[in-house]
Amino acid sequence: MANIVLVGAQWGDEGKGKIIDVLTEKSDIIVRTQGGNNAGHTVFIGTTKYVLHLVPSGILHKSKICIIGNGVVVDPIGLVKEIEGLLSMNVQVAGQLFISQTAHVVMPWHKELDALKESKKGSNKIGTTKNGIGPAYSEKADRTGIRVIDFIHPERFKTLLKNKIEEHNETFAANGIPTMDFDEIYNLYSKAAEKLKPLVADTVTLLHEAWKQNKSILFEGAQGTFLDIDHGTYPFVTSSNTTSGGACTGSGFPPNRIDKVVGVAKAYSTRVGSGPMPSENEEISNHLHGLGREFGATTGRPRRCGWHDAVATRTAVMLNGIDELALTNLDGLDTFDTVKLCVAYECDGIQYRYVPSDITVLERCKPVYKELPGWKTPTTAIRSWDDLPENARNYLKNLEKESETHLSIISVGPARDETFSV
Repeated sequence: MANIVLVGAQWGDEGKGKIIDVLTEKSDIIVRTQGGNNAGHTVFIGTTKYVLHLVPSGILHKSKICIIGNGVVVDPIGLVKEIEGLLSMNVQVAGQLFISQTAHVVMPWHKELDALKESKKGSNKIGTTKNGIGPAYSEKADRTGIRVIDFIHPERFKTLLKNKIEEHNETFAANGIPTMDFDEIYNLYSKAAEKLKPLVADTVTLLHEAWKQNKSILFEGAQGTFLDIDHGTYPFVTSSNTTSGGACTGSGFPPNRIDKVVGVAKAYSTRVGSGPMPSENEEISNHLHGLGREFGATTGRPRRCGWHDAVATRTAVMLNGIDELALTNLDGLDTFDTVKLCVAYECDGIQYRYVPSDITVLERCKPVYKELPGWKTPTTAIRSWDDLPENARNYLKNLEKESETHLSIISVGPARDETFSV
């Protein structure tokens, strides 16, 4: 049984939720390892749409074990709401969902600080979801955060909460922000703690025991490679390691027990928020938005769109050790006369085959395109490689070659069954 890490090979929103849902069929345990409810994974089962933010997508399969790992920052109020939403749709979580006792908790001051910092950046803003993710990770790194194990013990939580509120109220008062009321927050979060406490577990031991029993484990990445705090387009990144190595640190599972890394990319490129995106293109952006596509599952914001950036995908393959690539949203290109692949960047007379780390260079990079004929044929009903239009196969072969990896899955629509293996 294989242990697989799945990562986004672009800037997030690649369709990881759907591919996780597909791969879950052959997995026993699904683990979320980083990020928070700034992520949004959308899965269609028939005509029913499920949008998950903290709960792993595997929860939609009966009998699968789902884990929120130690690398995730957990918004307790948001998680309770998400669980209640699942229950209302007849999706059970008891006995299936477990939360790491060492994950950190997102609190109200994190959200206020997130919004305050973003407002002060003006035109240099990151484009954060303002869900408090960055400040929660900052407190974790500063060794002053509140962990789930603290949160579910009332007296311990009360002491930590009192000190935190006193500390942050000084900052809020100095910036004209309403101060926080201890009793109000304690009562609200204590109720959430009571509901979540039965789900809290030593998930590191749970994972290792499962491995000893030859269970297959699927690690569900959030966001994408180029939002990684170390390897992304810094500072326009998230606050966690979104690359494959983060699956190990965010779960406590050792790297020598990972069997395969699967990357997910769209047939074109998208990005939410600020930061460089060399292949961004107004024509494809307007076209996709006009079709009602490419609006964020978490924010609802229209995504920035462009032609597929094989420079980025090639770099993601290198950074993550991607063995196979799952390509989504091929049907989004069905109506174009010509489709393009960005195969290199050019800046100051220099061509780049990999994404430059210097943001000032990347911001000035222009895409070098390979143009290919479109297929002008709907692909949504197709369920095999051989049935794809010849021009679609030609585009995918070029994308595969330029990305320097192997295509293994093609998705031609949002539904679970609109997917096939290559």
